[in-house]
Amino acid sequence: MAEIKRALALVTGTQMDKPVVSIACDLVRANKGKVWALYVIEVGRKLPLDAELPNETARGEHLLQRMEAFGHSLKCTVEGDILQARDIGAAVVQEAVDRQTDVIVTGMPYTERYGSPSLGEMVPYVLRHSPCRVVVYRDQQPAPIPEGAQ
Repeated sequence: MAEIKRALALVTGTQMDKPVVSIACDLVRANKGKVWALYVIEVGRKLPLDAELPNETARGEHLLQRMEAFGHSLKCTVEGDILQARDIGAAVVQEAVDRQTDVIVTGMPYTERYGSPSLGEMVPYVLRHSPCRVVVYRDQQPAPIPEGAQ
């Protein structure tokens, strides 16, 4: 496998953030590489793209500080960045291009649509358009509720 020195880890404020950053660190550690933890604020079409969103920005900064500290505990260089974008998938791909990353690591919650597991919209976009490798960490399927227990 080719050297992996630059990884982009998409963090979203969920329980999957630590495993995503951990996987990214594992991939770059052998080459003394770097992980960029990216938090994307999705801006609705009703607002200008550069709108001030202080609550979301503060949430992102707090999350990135935690991920940088977590990376440090893993003996890995993690640097955080916040972006505002209309579409998370396109922002992730563009950031990977701009930073010339070797791999994108992203988490994906387990969701169902019409009774079947769903990939959502962001993951397929990144898989289709990414110029580099992509690692998707999917959350486990929730345990079924036993009959009669409700």
